[in-house]
Amino acid sequence: QVRIVESGGGLVQPGGSLRLSCVASGNLFSIYDMAWYRQAPGKQRELVARITDGGDLNYADSVKGRFTISRDDAKNTVYLQMNSLQPEDTAVYSCYAARRIGVTIIYDFWGQGTQVTVSS
Repeated sequence: QVRIVESGGGLVQPGGSLRLSCVASGNLFSIYDMAWYRQAPGKQRELVARITDGGDLNYADSVKGRFTISRDDAKNTVYLQMNSLQPEDTAVYSCYAARRIGVTIIYDFWGQGTQVTVSS
């Protein structure tokens, strides 16, 4: 079992920045694909950004150019740098870890989430 803990959420004004961090337990972090998802009230959960074990990146169109995902395998940590935040970015952001072989997810884990609120 992998324990995932997110931090860094909070209240920020429009145009501001936040950096989310996600720490995963265990010694297999480097082989996981890591991702950030978000869910706003009344909306479905959506993928925000993903970084594979090989470093490939994917972003939702709505955050391209504003958000950056990165990982530090030595620290078992994945980050989400969020710039130029807008009210529509308000959501609970959750960290996700997946062990993937080819296109098949073998097992995965979720964090509890951290609230990001963008408001003046």
